[in-house]
Amino acid sequence: MGALFSRNKSPPQKRVTSHDKAVLDLKSQRDRLKQYQKKCVEVSNRETEIARQLLSQGKKKEALLALKKKKYQTQLLNQTEAQLSNISQMIDSIEFTQLEVKVFEGLKEGNQVLKELQNQMKVEDVEALMDDIADTNETQRQIEEALSGKLSSVDEDAVLAELEELEALEEGIEFPTVPIQDPTVPDRVPVSEAKSERREAVAV
Repeated sequence: MGALFSRNKSPPQKRVTSHDKAVLDLKSQRDRLKQYQKKCVEVSNRETEIARQLLSQGKKKEALLALKKKKYQTQLLNQTEAQLSNISQMIDSIEFTQLEVKVFEGLKEGNQVLKELQNQMKVEDVEALMDDIADTNETQRQIEEALSGKLSSVDEDAVLAELEELEALEEGIEFPTVPIQDPTVPDRVPVSEAKSERREAVAV
């Protein structure tokens, strides 16, 4: 039962303001004027046809009277056209002003939200954060300088070579592997062998 009543619950209706009622009344007057214009056109056309029939019957005075009635309907039609134009302009002006009010309210609300967000991010906090970032970067620079000062040129070249190899591996490029060999140190010649070699050289 509860679910049934919840489904039958009608959505909340939009509140109709006095401005909305004014626009609705103007539109109703506009529609009535359009209906009246249509009636004037019909009467004017009928009087024109009556005047033709009377002329064909030789009744010139009656035909003239019918044309006078047509002229009166034409005047009424012109008057209603002017009133209709004024009402249409008034409706357009009200609706456009309502739109401007909504835009103003939106800007006002947006400005308030912007102020609240700015209050959450104070200038002092931003400056402190930027100073902290600068200190961190300076510390990192000092660490890098200290590390680079303790490495020899050979070590620096080795580190750079290893970095290039890692970058190449990331890009999918394979370098040929070079066997690593220990630096060879020439063997020391025994003293006795060195002396005998010198004696042989002298004898020759």
